[in-house]
Amino acid sequence: MVDRVIATPAALELIASLKAQYGPDLIFHQSGGCCDNSAANCYLPTDLTIGAYDVRLGDIGGVPFYISASQYEYWRHTQLIIDVVDGQGGTFSLEGNTGKAFHTRSRLFDDDEMAAVEAEDRALGR
Repeated sequence: MVDRVIATPAALELIASLKAQYGPDLIFHQSGGCCDNSAANCYLPTDLTIGAYDVRLGDIGGVPFYISASQYEYWRHTQLIIDVVDGQGGTFSLEGNTGKAFHTRSRLFDDDEMAAVEAEDRALGR
């Protein structure tokens, strides 16, 4: 199994801080842009509905991480690396008032990793 999403130590630290403040039940969703920016946004489960058109990439810091199916098709050949930068977070994301913002980086999967991703997608009917 290939990790489709990972987090830097700085991101894990911010996630732990958000869990301490808001409780352990959080979710991430990779935004596709517009009013909620193009970053990973962290929400309370009551603030975002995960639906049939969302793909769970994995967990970071014990928090499930989702992306829309259409965004997944665009990003499926990459590993998302969630980091933190100084600045204003997403309008709707829980870290918005911390002076920090989640930031999505990526790297291309190598041939072996991509073969594993494709096999897993086939097994899951994607």
